Amino acid sequence: MKNFYSPANVITITGGSLSFIGMTAFFTESVNLSVPTFFYGVPILLIGLALKTSEVAPVKLINKEVFQADKFNRPKELTELVKDVTKWRYGIQAHLESSLEVLKLWNEENPPKLLELEEITKHDRNGLRMHFEINSVPIDDWIKRQDRLNRFFAKGLESEFIINDNKKELDLILFY
Repeated sequence: MKNFYSPANVITITGGSLSFIGMTAFFTESVNLSVPTFFYGVPILLIGLALKTSEVAPVKLINKEVFQADKFNRPKELTELVKDVTKWRYGIQAHLESSLEVLKLWNEENPPKLLELEEITKHDRNGLRMHFEINSVPIDDWIKRQDRLNRFFAKGLESEFIINDNKKELDLILFY
């Protein structure tokens, strides 16, 4: 249900409603109502549809309460990263697109998708777990760039990979 309330959906429904009211008013000869609602409704509807075609849904954040309560113990860059990927985005193919392109972990036809985030504690260290569907980017490319991942998102991070059995998904854990 939460996905229904995206900005693109709200704009599309508003534009569609105004257009419908305008057309109904036109055919019932209510000229005073038909002109403004139809001429405002159609462009708003088209804007909403255009946004809908380039929409990327927010990433699922597991244990949001824990994440918000522990905000002073993690680097601010990771907090900003989480804020960025947990909101509706437009005009990109996937979350972290520009970062993955710089890291050379991007495939234009079938890019990796960030599916969920979770703040975890493992071996008495806190970390941010990013669960990716890697699609067409080989796991070896991720492993080759582990040193760069350690310093890319924030200074002093240590990364660890957990590769799922199907080798189509992996967890990137950034310890801080």
